[in-house]
Amino acid sequence: CLIGAVNLKSSNRTPVVQEFESVELSCIITDSQTSDPRIEWKKIQNGETTYVFFDNKIQGVLVGRAEILGKTSLKIWNVTRTDSALYRCEVVARNDRKEIDEIMIELTVQVKPVTPVCRVPKAVPVGKMAMLHCQESEGHPRPHYSWYRNDVPLPTDSRANPRFRNSSFHLNSETGTLVFSAVHKDDSGRYYCIASNDAGSARCEEQEMEVYDLNIGGIIGGVLVVLAVLALISLGICCAYRRGYFISSKQDGESYKNPGKADGVNYIRTDEEGDFRHKSSFLI
Repeated sequence: CLIGAVNLKSSNRTPVVQEFESVELSCIITDSQTSDPRIEWKKIQNGETTYVFFDNKIQGVLVGRAEILGKTSLKIWNVTRTDSALYRCEVVARNDRKEIDEIMIELTVQVKPVTPVCRVPKAVPVGKMAMLHCQESEGHPRPHYSWYRNDVPLPTDSRANPRFRNSSFHLNSETGTLVFSAVHKDDSGRYYCIASNDAGSARCEEQEMEVYDLNIGGIIGGVLVVLAVLALISLGICCAYRRGYFISSKQDGESYKNPGKADGVNYIRTDEEGDFRHKSSFLI
């Protein structure tokens, strides 16, 4: 008669491991009357289910990187970030009253952040907005970002710390963006960013941001000088036109135009102006 029921358990349903290390996905049969149950492992990632152990063989991307331990547990060597997924252990025991049992195991592969890319404006006038960026694309889980000025950590909101009462900035630790709504002279300094997650952290090289006073008087004076120079140039051009420097003076030999000649007719001027006679080559 059929007795018992297959039951599974796991010593760790949410294992966490660093990239390129090994991990064991624990799946243990606690009760069963079947001596040779059927074992299957499936990987569920991005809504797609694939076999990783089926028909007593490792399948798919885990070929050469995994094996079955203790009849049911799955060990993976040299894990990569793409191995982060849900894994389902399924056992079918034909001789048990309850023939099928399964458990889900969520594997997280952590990846240490690499050096983030930081962008800091070199110079910003007082009272203007400034935006600093910090981005890192390798870390898993996604890293959080923190900014430092002159080796002092900045809060997410300058209003929350009396030490930064002269500043007006907001830090988004999820995106790594540090925004100053209106920079102050005290905001000048050396800035750098750190990206960190549970696997580790990395920082970019510090960069200098200078906040300078905008010289309004100098700008107005420069504009007035330019306007004065343009006025002098215009006056000089007008005077040159009035004195005839831009009118052509070629008059000799060009004011008188010879009358047009008919084809085949040559004229010879006599001593008396206006009296012409035909050359012998003229034919009627």
